[in-house]
Amino acid sequence: MNVRNCKKCGNIFNYISGPPICPNCREKLEEKFQEVKEYIREHKGVGIAQISEACNVDPQQIRQWLREDRLEVTEDSAIMLNCESCGAPIRSGRFCEKCKAKNINGFNSILEANKPKPVDNPFKRDKEAPKMRFLDN
Repeated sequence: MNVRNCKKCGNIFNYISGPPICPNCREKLEEKFQEVKEYIREHKGVGIAQISEACNVDPQQIRQWLREDRLEVTEDSAIMLNCESCGAPIRSGRFCEKCKAKNINGFNSILEANKPKPVDNPFKRDKEAPKMRFLDN
């Protein structure tokens, strides 16, 4: 059993995975997320500072939700995110579509390179190879 103290309130809880936050604080955080999401829907084009002030949420928490792809800003929004790889403007997440594709291709090429090569079976029959012949007596 993995017991930890909650990062927000300090209470002891049984830690399973994710951020070290107790179930009560996690539930409150989810309620704040829904509140922020609704506020952004109703007030298009607002910045992080305005959202933070109106919803009483830490600006870092809003940025984290954006980076986790839980929130997405509209194209006319005052909130600006940049791709961590090339610096291109993005609406949510960590990477632009171009860099995501490049990373996926890079990972796939690494997997292909490390894939075991098929071993030639010496017993496999080749259609053009000479065949064994039997003589009738």
